[in-house]
Amino acid sequence: MLFFSFFKTLTDQVITVELKNDLCITGTLKSVDQFLNIRLDGITVEDPERHPHMMAVKNCFIRGSVVRYVRMGARSVDTTLLEDATRRGEFMVRVLKGLRVD
Repeated sequence: MLFFSFFKTLTDQVITVELKNDLCITGTLKSVDQFLNIRLDGITVEDPERHPHMMAVKNCFIRGSVVRYVRMGARSVDTTLLEDATRRGEFMVRVLKGLRVD
């Protein structure tokens, strides 16, 4: 749920999604679901010569299982909030496993 919550905070921000077939799509993130499926509006393709069929497309739905990377601006990410969420996750794993918590 950490990634889902993180991507929900990026709604209405410009991101670039690199797919497993090497297609890179840049657009405004409109929605993301628990399967990390992504909906982008106002898309552009980084390599239009290689993917000319995508030039007419203005918005798209990307299945989460075909995503390789998601790139976004450094200012879009609240690293403090992300680090805290990660620590809480590690803490909960230790509690559930019955390990000593420092």
